[in-house]
Amino acid sequence: MISVTQPFLPPQEEYQKYLDGIWKRNWLTNMGPLASQLEMELKDHLKLKHLLFVTNGTIAIQMAIKALEITGEIITTPFSFIATTSCVVWEGCTPVFVDINPQSLCIDPTKIEDAITEKTSAILATHVYGNPCDVEAIEIIAKKHNLKVIYDAAHAFGVEINGKSIFEYGDISTCSLHATKLYHSIEGGLIITKDSELLKKLSFIRNFGISGFDSFSELGINGKNSEFHAAMGLTNLKYISKIHDKRKSLAALYDEKLKGLKAIKPLWHNKANENFAYYPVILESEELLLKIKAEMDKQEIFTRRYFYPSLASALPYLPKLELPITEDIAKRILCLPFYYDLTLEEIELISRVMLRIQNN
Repeated sequence: MISVTQPFLPPQEEYQKYLDGIWKRNWLTNMGPLASQLEMELKDHLKLKHLLFVTNGTIAIQMAIKALEITGEIITTPFSFIATTSCVVWEGCTPVFVDINPQSLCIDPTKIEDAITEKTSAILATHVYGNPCDVEAIEIIAKKHNLKVIYDAAHAFGVEINGKSIFEYGDISTCSLHATKLYHSIEGGLIITKDSELLKKLSFIRNFGISGFDSFSELGINGKNSEFHAAMGLTNLKYISKIHDKRKSLAALYDEKLKGLKAIKPLWHNKANENFAYYPVILESEELLLKIKAEMDKQEIFTRRYFYPSLASALPYLPKLELPITEDIAKRILCLPFYYDLTLEEIELISRVMLRIQNN
């Protein structure tokens, strides 16, 4: 069997060293020393001034909406994981979907202004598969209309534009450190802002809104993470360069072996580095996708239709809206097996099977 993804796991004895310290201190959560250490090391690694380690990427988005005091309508993308939209609804706001760019698969900034109304408060955009949105264009629109900007950068760990972390764009950026991500802490997330006062507010929100031993500053939530998760984050951070290089080599082999496939890849931002978080292909037709997926499933080679279906037309708690580009891409895109322990031989097998199915 070949899975669509597998978590990276470091040497067990290295993780165990951190666990030994947890047992000695008997400090398990509530921003213990390992969680604090992880925040510091991540700030150094990502070249960021401010960063908070939180429970997961979903909580990070909800905290961002709450901290920015966003109400009314939030313009967002229908081509993302469901959490992007569900966070908007959970926070009592209304998602307004805008179609995507057919090449980058990120929200199309040329269509954002047409969706702005007097109720619009913010833009929530996803860096799809880690591929940066047109952040410059979005910033211009946001300033013109006095809108807040949140980036769902769940997939974008390590991505930079012109040497600047993608997390520095917008009022707040969030990231997921879920086990399936290229860098993970089992479960976890990050929330990033350049604004020190906003960071202070977010830190209170993360801890139930508690601002002192007997005082509260605002409505909060339990957004903290544990020492066990921080330990995994610290251990895995030592391997991030190795993980990146391996995934880069796997992607290059896919590129070579799938040259005959009737498919294209999303167009990466021309000023950004790739982090090789996923390996998506946009097949010529949905018919071809279904044919390939069905036959590969039989051979226990598992792929994922990520993101399918479109959030604009599939959620039972929102009115249905068909956006043509998103609908088309969602039906034709397939994410192939892609993870650190995937072998070159397995990629060659996957590629041969896909081409054989296509050509039969």
